[in-house]
Amino acid sequence: MTFLYLLLTVYILSVNFCAAMLVKRQYNAWEAGDTAVGKTDGKVILAALLGGAVAVFVTMFILRYRLSNLLFMIAMPVLSVVNLYCFYLGFRGIYLFL
Repeated sequence: MTFLYLLLTVYILSVNFCAAMLVKRQYNAWEAGDTAVGKTDGKVILAALLGGAVAVFVTMFILRYRLSNLLFMIAMPVLSVVNLYCFYLGFRGIYLFL
């Protein structure tokens, strides 16, 4: 049972770390003057769907980056709530398997 908690915790931390790094990399490319910055939005959205929406949302506000993008400003809070609820169910549901 402890292994399942550890496995779920590592998954959550790793997906959130990767999502934050994707936004940071996109921000650095934007600062360097890259014109194709918006082409990696699919990767960021996929990372958010996999569980990193909280990290994407928080990193965007820390860096003050893409706050005018309507898709990110509406989808990320909604996905954050869905992700947190799924993680809650994941931690609560571990007892159901035993």
